[in-house]
Amino acid sequence: MIEDKNQSRTKLSELGEFGLINHLTQNFKIKNSTTIKGVGDDAAVIENKENQILVTTDLLIEGVHFDLSYMPLKHLGYKAVVVNLSDVYAMNGNATQITVSIAVSNRFPLEALEELYDGIYTACKTYNIDLVGGDTSTSTKGMLISITAIGEVKKEDVVYRNTAKPNDLLVITGDIGAAYLGLQVLEREKRVFEVNPNSQPDLTNYSYLVERQLKPEARKDIVKLLSDLGVKPTAMIDISDGLSSEILHICTQSKVGCNVYEEKIPLDQQVISTCEEFDLNSTTIALSGGEDYELLFTIAQEDFPKIKGNPHLTVIGHMTDESIGANLVTRAGQQIKLTAQGWNALSKD
Repeated sequence: MIEDKNQSRTKLSELGEFGLINHLTQNFKIKNSTTIKGVGDDAAVIENKENQILVTTDLLIEGVHFDLSYMPLKHLGYKAVVVNLSDVYAMNGNATQITVSIAVSNRFPLEALEELYDGIYTACKTYNIDLVGGDTSTSTKGMLISITAIGEVKKEDVVYRNTAKPNDLLVITGDIGAAYLGLQVLEREKRVFEVNPNSQPDLTNYSYLVERQLKPEARKDIVKLLSDLGVKPTAMIDISDGLSSEILHICTQSKVGCNVYEEKIPLDQQVISTCEEFDLNSTTIALSGGEDYELLFTIAQEDFPKIKGNPHLTVIGHMTDESIGANLVTRAGQQIKLTAQGWNALSKD
């Protein structure tokens, strides 16, 4: 795709490092009052008044975290930003700025990076954040993207992973499992294409799954929703590595156990039908899939009436004493110990 010989190609060496940065960031305008100085100096200047500053970083590596044979560069830019913003919203905060650093090999022309930055620009516009800096370098092995997201939160509003209490309710936003299945569908179509380059993939029946994989959204809306409802989570985390892994993070750090009810886990109909097609267990996919970027949080039981019936939120269980451990309660009523089988960033397996 990016090495199409019919595309115009501008070598990055024609611009130089500073020329490249200026070219790629020329359309980014400052939107947040806390951004005093953005791109163009030795460091960004961000004002901090009474709020606490949140900082989070993610590194994405070609061949480990993304495959450009089916990941459009514009989607990659968008997703790279979103996965960082999700961590800020998981702290009950508001994202305000990002920095973007990239390393690319000489197989990428300027036009490819313009596509990548078009996606980054779209994410900045959608989530109302400012690009305030970064770096560019050469790579001998494809593309690397490192994004740092900066946000803010009032001291009294910040939510950690280690503050859940026994009897708290365990709540999830949206539905889960779709992103992992989207990846499986794309990988299958890639294998078909490698055998028969003339084949055209038909993704009609998998549109939701593929979108959740290629263009996820961070749940900025949930931070505002909970505030409007008058609910402050007792603990919160985003679902990047798989539901079971994230539940265990909260349990371990909060020193509590939990019971998660299989029948309560929210699944989209495309997830259910595709699991049947691929002969996969939908509960296993939901627990271990990852990359959903939904929010998982706990609330005090007295806050349940405030969220009851909300279409964005599902209570999937409750926290218990640490001695009980973390358990999945099956549809048949059997208790199974929860294990973390989600994505491991240190392994491709």
